[in-house]
Amino acid sequence: MSEQKESENNLNPDKPKKKKFTMPHIYVILFIFIILASIATYFIPAGMYDRVPGPEGRETIDPNSFQHVEQTPIGIIDFMTAIPRGLIEAGEIVFFTFIIGGLFAVIKKTGLIEIGVDKLTRRFSHNSIMVIPVLFILFATICGLIGTQELSLVYVPVMLPLMIALGYDSIVAAGVALLGTAAGFTTGFLNPVNTGLGQKISGLPVFSGIELRLIAFVVFIAIGLTYLLRYAQKVKKNPKASLVYEDDTEKRKQYLEKSETGSPRKANTRQKIASVFILLFFCLLIYGVITQGWFMIEMAGLFILMGVAVGRISGLNFTEICEGFNDGFREVLIGAFIIGVARAVAVVMEDGMVMDTIVNSLGSLVGELPAVFGAIGMAVVQMLFNFLVPSGSGQALVTMPIMAPLSDLIGVTRQTAVLAYQFGDGIGNLLYPTSGYFMATIALAGVSWEKWVRFYLPLFFMWFGAAVVILIIAQVIQWT
Repeated sequence: MSEQKESENNLNPDKPKKKKFTMPHIYVILFIFIILASIATYFIPAGMYDRVPGPEGRETIDPNSFQHVEQTPIGIIDFMTAIPRGLIEAGEIVFFTFIIGGLFAVIKKTGLIEIGVDKLTRRFSHNSIMVIPVLFILFATICGLIGTQELSLVYVPVMLPLMIALGYDSIVAAGVALLGTAAGFTTGFLNPVNTGLGQKISGLPVFSGIELRLIAFVVFIAIGLTYLLRYAQKVKKNPKASLVYEDDTEKRKQYLEKSETGSPRKANTRQKIASVFILLFFCLLIYGVITQGWFMIEMAGLFILMGVAVGRISGLNFTEICEGFNDGFREVLIGAFIIGVARAVAVVMEDGMVMDTIVNSLGSLVGELPAVFGAIGMAVVQMLFNFLVPSGSGQALVTMPIMAPLSDLIGVTRQTAVLAYQFGDGIGNLLYPTSGYFMATIALAGVSWEKWVRFYLPLFFMWFGAAVVILIIAQVIQWT
C-alpha cells in the first residue's frame, strides 16, 4: 500500500503536499500573548489592593483591601509602547544577559575554556555520563541553599563546550544547569528567595519544616536526573536522536572534533595565573550573593571587571577584550530581546489594572475547593500566576498575603501553602517564555524555546505529579 501511494505521488508531482505544522516564532507567540492581555483589559474588571510595607522593607499587599476601580483598558499608544517599556522594566536581566555573554566570549578568546574542556573530556572519556549527576546535584544544592536560579546563566557557557565534547548536545548542557537549579529552587530547603520570604509573609519560623522539603529535594533530583540521563544516553548512542542535531552542527565542529584529535592542550604561565583569578572572582561572587545580597547589577559589574582582568592577564590587549565582549553580545542578542518582549505581557496587565483582579479571583477560586484539594489548587493557581509574574520573590509578595490566611479558612496549614507556592513557582519557570532568566539561559545554549518545550514537557508533568503527591501527604499529616 505504501509503495502504491509513493508511485501515485511520483506520477502526480504537482499534487500539493500536506503542510506539516510548525511552531510559530517565539516573537509571534509573545506578541499574541500581548494582544490577548490587551483585549483582556476591556473585559476583566479593574481592581487593586493597597500596598503596605512587607518583610525586609519590600512592598506587599493588604489582603483585605481589594476594591474595584475605574476601568483603564489598554489604548493604542499603551499597546504600541508595551514592548519598549517591557525592555526597560526587564533592563536588569537583559543587560545581565549581555554581560554574561560578553564575559564568556572574552574567556573563550583567552583559550582557557578550550584547555579546561580538553582536560575534562580526556579525564571523563571512558565514563562521561558521571559528569552529569555530579554537576546536576551540585547545582541543585547551591540553588537549594541560596536560591539564585540566575546562576544558570553562568553555568551554561561552561557546560556547553564540555557536553558537546563528551558527545552530548546543547539540550543536555542546558538541562544540567536549568533542571539542576530548578530542582533546588523549587524545593528550596534553605532558599531565602522563595522559602524564607514565603514563610516570613505567612508568619512562620523561617526555614521551619525543613524535613519534608529535604525529602521533596531528593525526589525532584531523582526524577529530573533520571529523565536527563536517559535523554543524554540516547543522544550519546545515536547523535541524530538529538532534538537539536542540526542546530549543533557548528558546535560539534568546534568542540567535538577538536577534542578527538591532537595532543592534550596545556596552559602557559599567563593562562594558569588567569585561571587562579577566575576562581578568586567566583569566590568573591559567592561571598557577595550570600552575605552582601548581591544580585544582577552587582554580579554584572563584577563580570565586567573579571572579563577585563582575566583577558589582560591571559595576554589579550584591550581591543581584543572589547571585541570579545562584542562577540558575546551578538551571541545572546535574541535571547536578551525576548526577555523584554516577554515582560511586555505583565506591563499590559499592570497598565490595565487587572493583575490584582486576577489574583483576587484565583484566590477566591481556591477557597471554593474541598480541603483535600486545597493545597493542589493553590499550586495550580501559583503556577498560572507565575506566567504573569515569573519572579519568585515578586510572586510571594503578591500572592502569599492572600494564600496564607486563605489556607486557614480551607483547612490547609500555612506551611503547606508555602510549599504549594514553591512548587507552582519553580516548575513553571522552565516552561513559560515570560521567565527571563530561563529564556536567557537557553539563548546562551543556542536552544530554541520550541525545542526546549518538546524536551521538558514530559518532565514538567512528572514533577507536577510528584508535587501533587507531596502536597497530599502534607495535607493528610497536617504538616506544620
